[in-house]
Amino acid sequence: MTKNYSITIKVSIAKQKLFLYQDKALIKEYPVSTSKFGIGNKYGSNKTPLGLHIISNKIGRSARSRAIFKRRINTKKIARVSKTGQDLITSRILRLQGVEKGKNKGKGIDSFKRCIYIHGTPEEKLIGKPASHGCIRMKNKDIIALFQRVTRGVTVNIVRR
Repeated sequence: MTKNYSITIKVSIAKQKLFLYQDKALIKEYPVSTSKFGIGNKYGSNKTPLGLHIISNKIGRSARSRAIFKRRINTKKIARVSKTGQDLITSRILRLQGVEKGKNKGKGIDSFKRCIYIHGTPEEKLIGKPASHGCIRMKNKDIIALFQRVTRGVTVNIVRR
């Protein structure tokens, strides 16, 4: 598999935006929602972790838009617009793996074991403000577009500002 390391991603929690760079030039920005519980790395906290990550898995390549995933498996059910507060995972999943030991990698704080993803949501009206349970939520059309542009191994830096 060819890896394109000239592509990088930065997620700004303060701005609730995901920035896509190619060769250090900004090529696209997307609104996102990070955790409504704030910033943090502890298992069970439902907070969004900071620091450097890589995309370790891409899940859902041929799934329909708004397809609901449970434990990374496509249920074949399609999400309706949701106002229930459920943290459904839809359309595509980019699973993140922390690479900074003691910050987002290791016992009790491991982003991969915490199942921190970039994924779609049926709660698109909440995009742009903190609303997730730790993951980075995107509009379904946006996660599908991002999924097509990135490969495994791409760096994702989650920052406060």
